[in-house]
Amino acid sequence: MPTEKKAQLIDKLQDLFAKSGVGIFADYRGMTVAELTDLRRNLRKSGVHFHVVKNTLARIAAEKAGKKDLGSLFEGPMAVAFSTGEATIPAKVLNDLVRTGKTALKIKGGFLGDKLLRTADVQALAMLPPREIIIAQIVAGIQSPIAALVAYLSSPMSGLVGMLQARMKQLEGK
Repeated sequence: MPTEKKAQLIDKLQDLFAKSGVGIFADYRGMTVAELTDLRRNLRKSGVHFHVVKNTLARIAAEKAGKKDLGSLFEGPMAVAFSTGEATIPAKVLNDLVRTGKTALKIKGGFLGDKLLRTADVQALAMLPPREIIIAQIVAGIQSPIAALVAYLSSPMSGLVGMLQARMKQLEGK
């Protein structure tokens, strides 16, 4: 039977699991307190919550939040980066930290909505451009055929206008 303090912690974690669109699980073994503090500071600037969690309590909270598939990730010392905003931000920050080799942090996996992410999925998520750039690329892709059609349809009219202007200059010259 969990104590009142553990029950409150489970409720807090359940709320984070339920409200967060993305969560990245990491093994923090080998990191110093200063490195963890710096990591938390960097993540907090981006609107990401970073929590060191007890596996049993986190597993209970995840199950209560409807994320039962996450049970396989709760092994060893665990920290979770939760984000309710941009899905790529926690993945980018943690992946950059791992890639530079400045820390002993290891990404174990995560979740995106209700989908379980493996380490390779988190790395792929980190390589995605920001949301605004993806939207701009989609809009450009939609706009390109329309702009080409407008240019194609206006081309005969432009030719006619050019021919009429040339004829006007020719008549003025006489």
